[in-house]
Amino acid sequence: MNCAIVGINWGDEGKGRMVDLISSDYDVVVRYQGGGNAGHTVINEFGKFALHLLPSGIFREGVVSVIGNGVAVDPESIIKEIEYVRSKGVKLTPDKLKISARASLLLPWHKELDCLEEQRLADKKFGSTRQGIAPFYSDKYQKKTVLAGELFDEKAFFEHLDGIMEWKNLTIEKVYGAEPTTREALKEWYDAYCVPLMPFICDLDDFYDDAEAQGKNIMFEAQLGSLRDIDFGIHPYTTSSSTIAAYAPIGAGAPAMKLDEIIGVVKAYSTCVGEGPFTSEWFGEEAAKLREAGGEFGAKTGRPRRVGSFDVVATRYGVKKQGATAIALTKMDVLSYMDKIPVCVKYKLDDRTTDKFPFPSLLDKAQPVTEYLPGWGEDITGVRRFEDLPKAAQDYVLYIEEQIGCYIKYISVGPERDSIIIR
Repeated sequence: MNCAIVGINWGDEGKGRMVDLISSDYDVVVRYQGGGNAGHTVINEFGKFALHLLPSGIFREGVVSVIGNGVAVDPESIIKEIEYVRSKGVKLTPDKLKISARASLLLPWHKELDCLEEQRLADKKFGSTRQGIAPFYSDKYQKKTVLAGELFDEKAFFEHLDGIMEWKNLTIEKVYGAEPTTREALKEWYDAYCVPLMPFICDLDDFYDDAEAQGKNIMFEAQLGSLRDIDFGIHPYTTSSSTIAAYAPIGAGAPAMKLDEIIGVVKAYSTCVGEGPFTSEWFGEEAAKLREAGGEFGAKTGRPRRVGSFDVVATRYGVKKQGATAIALTKMDVLSYMDKIPVCVKYKLDDRTTDKFPFPSLLDKAQPVTEYLPGWGEDITGVRRFEDLPKAAQDYVLYIEEQIGCYIKYISVGPERDSIIIR
């Protein structure tokens, strides 16, 4: 069984929480795209973690975690993350964590360039997390990066890196007027973070061949959501990689592998980090109350997330692009304080309404068309069976399910691993 866990909306839907829950049924968990620009929050017997590059299956005994070739591999971030989870009692060895030799390395100047460009854009910025993701993927497709597997030949590695540094310093100095990167700084970076990373780097071909031959179950873990996809998201307010499930086998390093199940993760309300259109957004006291109830602050940045009502139009679009076969609806318990629950069911565009997700350039003028469902007004965090939920909560789930056209299999009623209803 091969399964992808993907985001349906803007990201931050609770994918890490679902991977941590379901990974007990899988032998391998693979991160296949993105980088350290978003966090997956996991709460389990080891504590609370905000993982940025490590797959969320690392806490499971017997599960092998893999970072695929599609990921922006930041040696500094990964080493610091490994050290942190080890300090909490998690055993993390090269047998348990494997990094593709074909993955490109996020280099020190990528973060610097990200920050410099956001400063240049000023009030026109895209809301970057400043983790170097856009400069990294730009360089990757210009073939101006180095592969993780090159680390094993230090002399050849630096010969390659020196040429790229010379080219990159032209931009740093001439475009942004900043100080150039030096060879000495790169050597310090190499010794501090690349050398400790080398035991985890390997060719994944034989690993995947063996896993398939032994009938092992493989899970693919995505970062962000459909609306941040480089091709199908809200351009230009997207990430720089593909967040779509169809990319999972490619970014993992096993392009011929087939997916048997795609679990799309959706919050029971909407959240968004960063700039760009967000049709169902709330403001003022109403937004502050929901943000506080849901703890809606970025796992990577700590900045307040934008919040709003559940968006049927955007979610239905995300479900379709992901090819979701089942949905995990997270944070249902957060809505328990509401007397009535608003749901954005259509968009108003000038003099017409639509239930189709518009072309990105039209979204700025989209206005939400809202319906209200009864709230349930009681604590549901202890409920573990769908039929034990208050009727209004059951009706909310069934309404969302009908509107988005995909079966809701999982309902999260709390952040802990076992705070889940499985239908």
